[in-house]
Amino acid sequence: MSVEVKHAYEAVVVYSMAAGEESMTAVKDKIQSLIAANAELGDVDEWGKRRLAYLINDEAEAYYVLYNFVCTSEFPTELERVCRITDGILRALVIRKEK
Repeated sequence: MSVEVKHAYEAVVVYSMAAGEESMTAVKDKIQSLIAANAELGDVDEWGKRRLAYLINDEAEAYYVLYNFVCTSEFPTELERVCRITDGILRALVIRKEK
């Protein structure tokens, strides 16, 4: 009998605004649902639309969201994989928080 160890993580996801507000909201809801289904979702801090420091895919602005969640060590890898292959996400970074 093994006990699953859970850790606290945070993920910053940068959403593309190129396809419009409705498309960005749909992708944002999909990622939030994925996190909620696989982890204990905590605070979701929407930073909103911000100017990028440099162009990413010829875009100067993007929508930032910070997710805090608690899960086992396998899910963050899957979340990063999904973010990499999802259209509408420019960048994503998942880190484990220190205790």
